[in-house]
Amino acid sequence: MSRKCEICGKGQVSGNNVSHSNRHTKRKWNANIQTVRISDNGTVRRANVCTRCIRSNKINRAI
Repeated sequence: MSRKCEICGKGQVSGNNVSHSNRHTKRKWNANIQTVRISDNGTVRRANVCTRCIRSNKINRAI
């Protein structure tokens, strides 16, 4: 599954873990992506959408 929102394009972000002794190791932050059924131009399909887009009603959920 792709870690990218199909609506806003939010995806994975990389950075560093920084310990108390200031050692840096690479890490990733994954976007909260959910697979939901949406109605797109009258057809129902599944889409990978972030929870921010679901909460702000940027999509039409299919029941």
